[in-house]
Amino acid sequence: MSEMKTPALQYRFDGPEDAPVLILGPSLGTTWHMWDRQVPELAKQWRVFRFDLPGHGGAPAYPAGSVAELATRLLVTLDGLGVQRFGYAGCALGGAVGVELALRTPERLASLALIAASPRFGTADEFRQRGVIVRTNGLDPIARSSPERWFTQGFAGAQPAITDWAVQMVRTTDPGCYIAACEALASFDVRTELTSVGVPTLVLVGSEDQVTGPAEARTLVAGIPDARLAVVPGASHLVPVEQPAAVTDLLVRHFSTAWQPVYEPPVGQTALAAAPVQPVLTAPAPVAPPQPAPIAEIAPAAVPAPMGGGRPDPYDAGIKVRREVLGDAHVDRALAQADEFSGDFQEFVTRYAWGEIWDRPGLDRRSRSCVTLTALVAGGHLDELAFHVRAALRNGLTPTEIKEVLLQAAVYCGVPAANSAFTVAQQVIREETTPTE
Repeated sequence: MSEMKTPALQYRFDGPEDAPVLILGPSLGTTWHMWDRQVPELAKQWRVFRFDLPGHGGAPAYPAGSVAELATRLLVTLDGLGVQRFGYAGCALGGAVGVELALRTPERLASLALIAASPRFGTADEFRQRGVIVRTNGLDPIARSSPERWFTQGFAGAQPAITDWAVQMVRTTDPGCYIAACEALASFDVRTELTSVGVPTLVLVGSEDQVTGPAEARTLVAGIPDARLAVVPGASHLVPVEQPAAVTDLLVRHFSTAWQPVYEPPVGQTALAAAPVQPVLTAPAPVAPPQPAPIAEIAPAAVPAPMGGGRPDPYDAGIKVRREVLGDAHVDRALAQADEFSGDFQEFVTRYAWGEIWDRPGLDRRSRSCVTLTALVAGGHLDELAFHVRAALRNGLTPTEIKEVLLQAAVYCGVPAANSAFTVAQQVIREETTPTE
């Protein structure tokens, strides 16, 4: 890889040099080898391009904290290789990159396949909590639990070699890059932008996927104007590995028949679900009848009117920072409990504490957490200390660093205050860093 300001991605090509390029994007914790069973057939018609996420599969460990940044690095890599137009298939986080490409550079995308994908992956809190666990315990707890998230129970039991391969893939990932990828998924939300995806799209999902299942797939199909749905029976989240023949057949059919030679922006299209594509399988397992797509999950909070004088209202930035630092659950609870008496105070805190101070560029969030913990110990505000210890973990402080902050506070704020703070922090750290089996 050549040296660039924007790091390129680790990649490999398979297939004829003069064939159209088809990109395969991996999911979080995997490498390009998750596509090994698809490549021989796909490479008959396409020049298959596979890439590794930063810090995955031995790739250079340059963390990327957003899906947009991953898409930019992919485009930089393709630019360096002279690849301008391509088809794209991505699984989970790789699918999110595909949606980002379709929204930001549609003129380069000929066709799209989204596998085990979603317009929003769970909640931001879930992925930031996973980052806290990795930062504290390393990747082993995540690696050991990966097979149950990725495969059906029957497949995992019948294929111990593949199960062990999956665990080792996660274990050998760079922890910092894994945490950054979790942050990328935490901030990814394109639910309101799906109608702008203007390329033919196949949405493919395993019928037993408990991570991003058929409900999320139907949401994508309902939102993307030219989208079709394929549900693969007997497969969970890592469906290209668990049902390779079915996925290969679906990808060949989709990219053979839905390759848009010239970009045509969607005009006057209505987001309707097209007839589902049925995979070719021997003795297919029964598929559950389609369920209606979910109604909007969370209604957006009312946002105060802009401030006068042309100055941007810091409320918007404040609510974003407040959610990122304290978590959606905490902020939703605080806003829900606000009434006519306390509502103005919640607005004040969001606008000035979070929008004016926490969003200032002079200190990073780790430093602001250190200052905040010390101030709360000095003031004896133990209730506030509990959720700011959680915030400190989310902002990247390790339990060891939090301990050092409290020891420093013991010198300048007093041993009794620090003693109470240690009790609170110890309980929070146990709760936040204990892996869930």
